[in-house]
Amino acid sequence: MLKMPTPTTTRAFAIIVLSVIGYAHSTTTSSVRINKCCEKFEVVYDGKCTVADTVNATVWKPEFIGRKGERNVQVDNYRFVIGLPDCGTKQKFNIYEYHDSFDKLILFPDGQLRHLILRQHGSMHASKGSYLEEDNIDAGDTIQYDYAQGLYCMDRAIGSGSEGSEFMEGLIAKVCSPKEETHWTDSDVMLRKIINPICHGLAMIILLIVAIIYFVLPTLRDLVGNMVTTITMCLIVSQAADLVRIFTEFSNHVSFLIADLFFYVSLLGAFFWLNAMGYYIWKMFRTRNVFLRVSDGRKYCWYSGYAWGCTGTMAAIAVFAHFFLDLPGSNTASSSSNSGTETVHHPMRESFFEGQDNISWLGIAVFFTPIAFIIIVNIFFVVTTLRFINRMHTYGRIHHKLRCSFVMFTLIFVTMSVAWLFLILSWLHFDGLLYMHIIANALQAPCILYICVLRQKHVTFLVKSCFRDQAPQTTEWGDEMTYMNGGDY
Repeated sequence: MLKMPTPTTTRAFAIIVLSVIGYAHSTTTSSVRINKCCEKFEVVYDGKCTVADTVNATVWKPEFIGRKGERNVQVDNYRFVIGLPDCGTKQKFNIYEYHDSFDKLILFPDGQLRHLILRQHGSMHASKGSYLEEDNIDAGDTIQYDYAQGLYCMDRAIGSGSEGSEFMEGLIAKVCSPKEETHWTDSDVMLRKIINPICHGLAMIILLIVAIIYFVLPTLRDLVGNMVTTITMCLIVSQAADLVRIFTEFSNHVSFLIADLFFYVSLLGAFFWLNAMGYYIWKMFRTRNVFLRVSDGRKYCWYSGYAWGCTGTMAAIAVFAHFFLDLPGSNTASSSSNSGTETVHHPMRESFFEGQDNISWLGIAVFFTPIAFIIIVNIFFVVTTLRFINRMHTYGRIHHKLRCSFVMFTLIFVTMSVAWLFLILSWLHFDGLLYMHIIANALQAPCILYICVLRQKHVTFLVKSCFRDQAPQTTEWGDEMTYMNGGDY
């Protein structure tokens, strides 16, 4: 006769079973997961998963390296997770490690993968462990990317050497792009890639309106008016070139070099024309006999020779310095204020356009040093002219016209200088300074519209007369004589 188990025996048996199951579960969950691309008995042969025995190869066994460079760290409790990583919307690419390669794959005991890129040519024979020291990581010799479990898979890679390719045997890792996913709803991406280009487009439209007003209305086409038109056209070109530099993923390195040249040359030309405008007003106030007659065309040619001649000379020097005087490896892509482009280092230069992503820092210095001197000279023009105006007790209609031109020059000078200063500060790689540069650049064109058109009553009067089919009379004296009795100044 069978004896029925007592409740005490049943309870003890249940405790033992649960203990065994819990121990097995804890053992399984505590094991290190290693992501393997192919099955346990397969290797990657010519890019495909192939049974190892068919190609006389051995299967891959992970080799663990410690955080401080310890070789062959023993990890007994690990298990393979077979399959490719799930990258979602991120890009997936392959990394190969073979003899003398600049890519090193480090597998840590916790299952994390580190990809080291050796940038120095003389360090490719060094051991992996020497690059794991924290001092060497910050020394600039390597670039590193870490991949958590699930974002990579590793396996043995073998190349057959067919079709003229070299036989290769090493490791392969299929990884997800280390770049963070960015969505258009992100505030930073929206400001850099959406709001900033829209502001550039609006700025070009506003500046074009100012240029058309000063070019179409005959009474505004004096020397100062022609200078304002030229300055606005230079700023339009610089805005268009800067707009190209924003979208880094749609262009190649040569187009970026050309866009940089257009941006810096047009900006430098705008400041040289601003300097010519300040010199003209300063000189006219110091001249005893002031006559604003139709000799402005000849004077415009003289000032054009100065502005464009200096701009072309400095541009030629900057291009020469960029290609011939810049040290190899020091050419870094300036993280354009607006483009959000990453800094790229080129250790060697094989040809003129090889690796030329952006104008080098030496070329930028050649472009921006004259602008700094122009700002200093313009400050001298503003201070001395203002002192001369304050000493004047009586002045006629022509001096009144020059005084309005001087105020317009001063405000344009302050607006362009502030925008240029924030452009330089945006290179410090602080998000706050970059946002301030975007705001300053967006406000530059509306400020010029207000200074050159909305603030001046005689210009708004001329614009309104055109819409009322009352075109102003064209005389050789300009608008200061045409509407002498109108009181619209």
